[in-house]
Amino acid sequence: MEILEIIKDLQANGVTIKTDGNFLELEPPEKITNELIERLRKHKPAIIAELKREQRREKVLKMLEERPETQRAFVTDTESNRHDVILTLAIRNAGTCELLIPKYKYDPFAVLEIIQKSGIQ
Repeated sequence: MEILEIIKDLQANGVTIKTDGNFLELEPPEKITNELIERLRKHKPAIIAELKREQRREKVLKMLEERPETQRAFVTDTESNRHDVILTLAIRNAGTCELLIPKYKYDPFAVLEIIQKSGIQ
């Protein structure tokens, strides 16, 4: 995937990349070239989406780390996608995943019920 390659390439070259809303923040400024700026502009929406996905993933993993007795953690993102709720779920010793749920169908209580009924420990 080209987007992951861009992010990894930046990090390997000592460039920190973050997202702040719909903006990219890059440091240090002396490593930012015109060629890099053009490459980022071309892929900006996808890069921002990937950085936000990784932030959500890190957040649920941190929740599990901070609460050793907890088996599952999830966060919902209602801002990143105009039509869908993004639900990021982490299950201890199993992994993480994301679900796109249409906003008009999203019911947080139904999500909790499904997670509880799943029996995943």
